[in-house]
Amino acid sequence: MFDMRPVGYVIGLLVAALGAMMIIPMAADFMQGDPHWMIFLEAAIITVFTGGLVSLACSNSGGKGLTIQQTFILTTGVWVALPIFGALPFMLGATEASFTDAFFEAMSGLTTTGATVFSGLDGLPQGINLWRAILQWLGGVGIIVVAMVFLPELKVGGMQIFRSEGFDTFGKILPRATEISRSISTIYIGITAAAIVAYLASGLRTYDAVIHAMTTVSTGGFSNHDASFGALPPAAEYVAVIFMLAAALPFVRYVQIVAGDNSALLRDSQVRSFLMTLCVIAAAMVVWLWVRDGLSEQAFRQAIFNTTSILTGTGYASTDYMEWGSFAISLFFLMGLIGGCAGSTTCSIKIFRFQLLFASVRAQINQIHSPHGVFTPRYEGRSISEEVVNSVMAFFMLFIVTLGIIAVLLGMTGLDFVTSVSGAAATLANIGPGLGDVIGPAGNYATVNDTAKWVMTFAMLIGRLELVVVFVLLTIRFWRE
Repeated sequence: MFDMRPVGYVIGLLVAALGAMMIIPMAADFMQGDPHWMIFLEAAIITVFTGGLVSLACSNSGGKGLTIQQTFILTTGVWVALPIFGALPFMLGATEASFTDAFFEAMSGLTTTGATVFSGLDGLPQGINLWRAILQWLGGVGIIVVAMVFLPELKVGGMQIFRSEGFDTFGKILPRATEISRSISTIYIGITAAAIVAYLASGLRTYDAVIHAMTTVSTGGFSNHDASFGALPPAAEYVAVIFMLAAALPFVRYVQIVAGDNSALLRDSQVRSFLMTLCVIAAAMVVWLWVRDGLSEQAFRQAIFNTTSILTGTGYASTDYMEWGSFAISLFFLMGLIGGCAGSTTCSIKIFRFQLLFASVRAQINQIHSPHGVFTPRYEGRSISEEVVNSVMAFFMLFIVTLGIIAVLLGMTGLDFVTSVSGAAATLANIGPGLGDVIGPAGNYATVNDTAKWVMTFAMLIGRLELVVVFVLLTIRFWRE
């Protein structure tokens, strides 16, 4: 039987820390003279007390390193426990959400998906919208640490090729996470502060600037307006593009730049591939809109903004792009499955996996042309091991199969075809908005039935944790060993 005390100790601490963060929206409501601040005080007391008790009960774990089984459990357990307590302000507060809706919203926040079940965002207490933004901001920095510390150690989806990027000390995952978290958090806070200043300069009021800075840097996409960026000044869209791009790049490169390696970003092949992919897709979208609607700054801005938003998995919308025609809709669906760079706040498949896939396909084609030759897939000049190639192939296959199963399950709950398929993609890839009239850029997930919401909630969880981390817990062999 596994010793769950190290896992419980860490989860308890993180739950208590989440409760402490509720003081921020509580203070926002208090300063506005809104009695809603009492809700956050109540939720904070419950969360801190529960997390503290769990951590205290598990504090005699002896400070040992985590085994690989404990690491799998911890990684999934954190993303299950935190949304439960993060949902409390939604259930107790002005939204008076059911547990299903509150958990869906909290999971969407912490996984930086950006799918929302709430309408009338403009009229909600400031604390509620600020809490939604905080959940995404915490989820953003959290997933960077997971991607840099846990996934390479667990050899999930080819992430083991990034083990050399950090501090290769398996068996000492917690100290390693602490060290990386300290460096990453400093960079993360700095970029967020810069985004706040830039949004203020674009004409946003302080409240809007803070919320959108947090949800931009986390590539989460929550807004405090039902119209999302459609309610903000046009200049804010250009600011968002810059910081969505910044958040989509590997944060370890920022650490290296701060340390004096000024060429760290440009040397990274996945950065170059991501930027090239974005430029090609954005250019195609701009041309499409110019041919369709004529030359205009608005067409250029909306094409660049919405393309960047979907490719990075942020999920903002400045207009209803469902009206842009079938070409644009098809392109939006496909590019949402690409994602940004590994080690960033973005989601979906990630650009480096496509690089590894194409490298493997190229080697196979060369082998067919020259049967007696030896062709090895390469990434950044290094040979790719068979273990990494198999891991990436398995991830692609698992992603496609899971996407199909989720779409079928959503269809079984009564959703139409477009909503089922795009909803499966939007939640599994943590994009946020789907396609169609129901969950498209002009809608939300409020009218989706509860059964479908739970299916989508599970999709958000497994998608954010790269599928394998969660699925391995569902195997009998894992628990036997």
